[in-house]
Amino acid sequence: MNHHVASFLAAATISFLAGCATPGPYTPQDTTKYTVENTEKFVLLDLATQHSVTCTGLQERLLPDGRIEVTANVKNRENRRIQVQIQGVFKDEQSFSTGDETPWQTLILAEYSTEAVKFTAMNTQARKYTIRVRQAR
Repeated sequence: MNHHVASFLAAATISFLAGCATPGPYTPQDTTKYTVENTEKFVLLDLATQHSVTCTGLQERLLPDGRIEVTANVKNRENRRIQVQIQGVFKDEQSFSTGDETPWQTLILAEYSTEAVKFTAMNTQARKYTIRVRQAR
């Protein structure tokens, strides 16, 4: 009986330890903050923007010609003016890039302010998107 208990405990310990992993190298996805409703659609690319910026909402609409238009409400969470860069990347139904990326644009946010930034796909293959934000360069 004790042999069975010891075998069970050893197997359980090995299974538990096999499921544990140490964190790997830093990637932007590891610490990205997202809005609750759109977890994969808004990405903060560096630690400074993760601390200072949030998205309070994303609005999507299909234009009459079949392209999608996205409006991101970007909020400054700090009591100081900040400057960031923002870009839209459009993807097909399987989340592969359609080659349609907007140029990075500078966005200046006053203290605790929210700005709406609009992105429009250039082709009709786009069905998904990612809005990316980084420190201004």
